[in-house]
Amino acid sequence: MSEDQVTETAASSSKGRPAKKAAKANFFARIALFIRQVIGELKKVVAPTRKELINYTLVVLVFVAIMMVIVSLLDIGFGSVVGWVFGGIAPWDR
Repeated sequence: MSEDQVTETAASSSKGRPAKKAAKANFFARIALFIRQVIGELKKVVAPTRKELINYTLVVLVFVAIMMVIVSLLDIGFGSVVGWVFGGIAPWDR
């Protein structure tokens, strides 16, 4: 096998039939197609069970609570550092 045959890929090959360009459908046909596709996708959706929904809700609430604590601690810490750097009063000195 020659090197030309090994390095040639299907994408670079000019052999085969050229792809046909689909005629652009009118505005209302495209809207109808879009709605049919949306309905088809919505039929694939699986709603969570009650147990799963409660579990997901608890996970989100715990995550939000943890993030609130982290952001609050960072806010207090940075505020204290800024107060100390610029000669203000630290929050615990009030």
